[in-house]
Amino acid sequence: MRERADDNKAAARADRRYDKRERESRLLEKRSEDYQVMEGVFDLPTLKVIAKMVDDGILKSVRSHFASGKESKLYIAETPEGRHVAVKIYLTVSAEFKKRMQYIAGDPRFSDIKKDTRSFIAAWAKKEFKNLKTAHDAGVKVPAPIAVEKNVLVMEYIGDEEGHVAIPLGDGEVTQADYDEVVRQVTMLYQKANLVHADLSEYNIFKSPAGEVMLFDFGSAVDVRHPNSKQFLVRDIQNVNRFFAKRGIEVLDAGRLVEKIST
Repeated sequence: MRERADDNKAAARADRRYDKRERESRLLEKRSEDYQVMEGVFDLPTLKVIAKMVDDGILKSVRSHFASGKESKLYIAETPEGRHVAVKIYLTVSAEFKKRMQYIAGDPRFSDIKKDTRSFIAAWAKKEFKNLKTAHDAGVKVPAPIAVEKNVLVMEYIGDEEGHVAIPLGDGEVTQADYDEVVRQVTMLYQKANLVHADLSEYNIFKSPAGEVMLFDFGSAVDVRHPNSKQFLVRDIQNVNRFFAKRGIEVLDAGRLVEKIST
């Protein structure tokens, strides 16, 4: 009798776990074309984070996938008020994060980071949130951060009501005014936010549907006190100049521009 009672308790616990997983899964409004990518992103710990954000009134549901990177995937989500936001989910199985220690180890704001993968990715998400907030508060054109929990970051969705999203500079036409604006934003980032992007290229500088130039992807951004911040700034400027020069845009001397920005 006792063994049968124990079996019944075990079965009840399994049923509760299954029911909880089902409830969390229903928070995701899966479309057939998104199923494969969702299956590789929404593991149980991530589902729990999404569920907590729903309970906290940050999200109502996660809708369609609209962008991917080596380390993360982006989804359009809806808030309880009906507003669209972007949800960035860092992939906890990605090997790419092993290459990212140089961007966080020397940053005085993050001195005590555990080395296991989930802890590192949670710290990385928190770092991107903090970088976005610092940049946004300084007036730099970046998506406004909304919330972060473990490997999930919620931020402003840059798009219009017709479903047009911001596109990378590398995928569209650019002008001299675009180059001048990128230089202005990088300068503001350094001088007012005390940050260097450290991973800048034509694929993380975007144009909104309204034509506004914005900087994205701030996980790698470092404080100017980071020992390699000047080196990262040089690389950022060289990448920007290389791209615009290939498009026939007149660019400034990289060395002089770095000195002007950093002094």
